[in-house]
Amino acid sequence: MFPSAFHNTKKLCKLHRQLHKSAVKVLENHHLEDTVTSSFASFIPGIQPEHLPDTVRHRSKRMILDNIGVGLVGSTTQVFNIILQYCQDLHCSAHRNIAACSVYGQKGLKLSPTLAAYVNGVAAHSMDFDDTWHPATHPSGAVLPAILALSQIFPKDKRISGEDLLMAFNVGIEVQGRLMCFSSEAKDIPKRFHPPSVVGTMGSAAASAKLLSLNREQCTHALAIAASLAGAPMANAATLAKPLHIGNATRLGLEAALLAAKGMKANSLILDDVPGCSGFSAFYGDYQPKSLFPPGKHYEFLLEKQDIAFKRFPAHLGMHWIADASIAVRNRLINHFGSFNPSDIQCIILRIPVSKYINRPSPDSEHEARHSFQFNACTALLDGDVNIGSFSEDSLYRDELQKLLSKVVVEHPEDNVANFDKMYGEVALHLHNGDIIEGRSDTFYGHWRNPLSRDSLLKKFRSNAKHVLNDDKVEAIIHTVDNIESLKDSSQLPLLLQ
Repeated sequence: MFPSAFHNTKKLCKLHRQLHKSAVKVLENHHLEDTVTSSFASFIPGIQPEHLPDTVRHRSKRMILDNIGVGLVGSTTQVFNIILQYCQDLHCSAHRNIAACSVYGQKGLKLSPTLAAYVNGVAAHSMDFDDTWHPATHPSGAVLPAILALSQIFPKDKRISGEDLLMAFNVGIEVQGRLMCFSSEAKDIPKRFHPPSVVGTMGSAAASAKLLSLNREQCTHALAIAASLAGAPMANAATLAKPLHIGNATRLGLEAALLAAKGMKANSLILDDVPGCSGFSAFYGDYQPKSLFPPGKHYEFLLEKQDIAFKRFPAHLGMHWIADASIAVRNRLINHFGSFNPSDIQCIILRIPVSKYINRPSPDSEHEARHSFQFNACTALLDGDVNIGSFSEDSLYRDELQKLLSKVVVEHPEDNVANFDKMYGEVALHLHNGDIIEGRSDTFYGHWRNPLSRDSLLKKFRSNAKHVLNDDKVEAIIHTVDNIESLKDSSQLPLLLQ
């Protein structure tokens, strides 16, 4: 019986392989425009300036300015300095003769394109201060450093214009958004992998391919190569390693495009749902890809339909709901008693969604604090604000703050889901005198439903940029980004950032 069973098993395996090859061959024999992957590859070179609506131009300029600001202030952090030293060492040993690209806040220092993209990407996420979209990802930091680096390597007679840079940026943003729409899992706060390490790498590859003027076939391979370089586990959230996710996304996407330009090839069906062969579907359990329509007058960009969330302080997006609710409670307490006295509080109830990696009762580092509902609620209660200084070591270990943290009790109402479009933050103070004072935030200021005003965005940018640049450069950056379409040589922008 055993030989017969073994023979039957071999026949079944052979049949399975034949069916798989047939399925792949059928897809490959379709016209290029009939596959999901090729529709994305066609979109990248096909999109032209006239396809960008005014709303998309306006919103993407805000994203670029904000991301430059958080990158500049991020260049003052410990994790940035670690990565910068690593990249300088690597650059000196391997890329001595092609130092062309600027590094945020480092006057006169140049690195190779991929290393500059890497270190600047790390800077953008070093404080978790960068923009957030829905479904959940940090879209700008994974794209902007790559195309800024690329803009500096073209010869003088082939410089990239500001219009070209804006186009490439929006290609990278659009590709990320469309890929996230392939799975309902992507709509919730992530559990398994950090989204920008996956879709961000693909967006960087697409944006870089656009700037490099790759053809459809090359764009196909750039996306496929990028998929092999993507991914980072959520276990490294709230650690020094998390900013590397953005750095890797922008660097590796750029590398994928450069490799495709040199003739590297990969699976031309990487975005398609091929039976028995996981491509991009490996990242999602409910993967349902859809072809991307060609750009044209009636094409609707995702950024046109939904704005971006800009953070008012450097912490995980979920913290902004609970901070706003805490400040509302604090103000009610002051209005009621005339002052805020932490000793009046017997218990602090936080009603938050279930999400383990941002439920941290006793954070022991600045990065854990940026991912702690409890820390941000108590800091907002104590200070009436959360800002860059809130995450310093002195602030983290204050006696008053530690006492408040010990009074926190977490509740998870069933209607408070772990979704940036649906969640809320609620705080209830139980006082020693028996009073209960509550506050709630359904949409914090800066959310895509309640976007920052231009004045607020500029205030944030100036505050961040002035950590490393003088006033003249800060204002020059604002003017350059506002008028980026008229910029003949986009390499002038990264030169302002050092």
